[in-house]
Amino acid sequence: MKKTLPLIILLVSLSLVGLITMQYSWLNNLLALRRAQLYGKVEKITLQLGEQLSNAAYGGPSLKLPKRQGLGSEFLRLIKPQLIRDRFTKDDIHKKIRDAFDNADLKQFDFEFAIVDKDDEYEMRSNNFHIAFYDSVKNKNFVTPIIPDTGTAFEGLGGSESLIVTVTDFTKQMLESLTWVLVGAGVFMLIIIAAFYVTVRTLLNQKKLSEIKSDFINNMTHEFKTPLATISLAIDAIRNEKVQQDKTKLEYFSSIIKEENKRMNKHVETILQAALSEKQELKLNFKPISAHAVITEVLDNFDLQLKQKEAKVELQFDTENDEINADEIHFTNLISNLIDNAIKYSKEDEAVAIIIKTLSTNKYWICSIEDNGIGMSKETVKRVFEKFYRAHTGNVHNVKGFGLGMSYVKSVIDAHNGKINVDSTLGKGSIFTIEIPLIQH
Repeated sequence: MKKTLPLIILLVSLSLVGLITMQYSWLNNLLALRRAQLYGKVEKITLQLGEQLSNAAYGGPSLKLPKRQGLGSEFLRLIKPQLIRDRFTKDDIHKKIRDAFDNADLKQFDFEFAIVDKDDEYEMRSNNFHIAFYDSVKNKNFVTPIIPDTGTAFEGLGGSESLIVTVTDFTKQMLESLTWVLVGAGVFMLIIIAAFYVTVRTLLNQKKLSEIKSDFINNMTHEFKTPLATISLAIDAIRNEKVQQDKTKLEYFSSIIKEENKRMNKHVETILQAALSEKQELKLNFKPISAHAVITEVLDNFDLQLKQKEAKVELQFDTENDEINADEIHFTNLISNLIDNAIKYSKEDEAVAIIIKTLSTNKYWICSIEDNGIGMSKETVKRVFEKFYRAHTGNVHNVKGFGLGMSYVKSVIDAHNGKINVDSTLGKGSIFTIEIPLIQH
């Protein structure tokens, strides 16, 4: 897994980069094609309008004259064709252009226009044409001459007029015409990136779970192997005839077997509790209990360990209201885990000092368990309630466990509608504060 994971991530990353590159190239080609299509459409529209206006002004093919009439150029110069402004109003021209745009499926496109004579003087123009025409960065201008058709009586006579159509915000309007295509492409890319993220995250989680499983199996093997070995040695000792004849030694080795058996049972119970909390199947038997009495009982159970550590425990019960509605077994395990942690993560060269304070508010019984142990880093504080997570203790490997205790504590607190908070400083110790709802009388 360690060797294949980087390769898989590399291949997936290359695939993602390739897809993004192809998508980018496709979009560029699409925009270039769309731009060319729109240019072609607008040029065709202006050419057709130029022909229409030419026919209207110069009469088109209807003014073709037979040669036999012998009309000279002097006579034709006397016939003055009407200008566009003489035949159409500004609104008429606007409507012709608008209709032409609509028929060409360019309904959303805005434009400005003007008609200029042979001297480039305006015959008519739309309101914002002058501003739009000179902004060649945003807008595109299309110019079409209005001249007599070939073969008409006015061919080659006089100057010509011109139609100028300016498409405003050409690029913006082009992009707006592709809105759904661009949105679809963007959504598609987001889906690809999300799929890539989920894939990599899943792979990393699988790697993490694999490491956790291996670590858990190693810890479990060690935790069970030690008491089993001790029990085996104690049984071998009991079989010795001299030990059987010495009642004191017999009781001593019997007590060792009993203690190691209790230790294994505790490990089994911890694993079962973790499994139940993961499935959210903690079956709680709520009843009124005295929280202070539970703390005192738990400390009695830890009496031997506390003496071995030469620990000093200070109780500060600053409230008489300690009656909570809780499951006695799980609440006892909760307190036991917190005190066990305070002992396990103590310093080797300093006597253990544990301070247990309690107080109450109108709604909650509050208990803080403070120790002077090795403390936790900020990263450990964030992850301390994660299942199987164990704080790193550097080169010291005397801290045993499965990394399930704090996860179980959090599950029990949540099941009691309570809260838990951790405040810790590396090298100075930790404070776990729990809040459990009081029984309201």
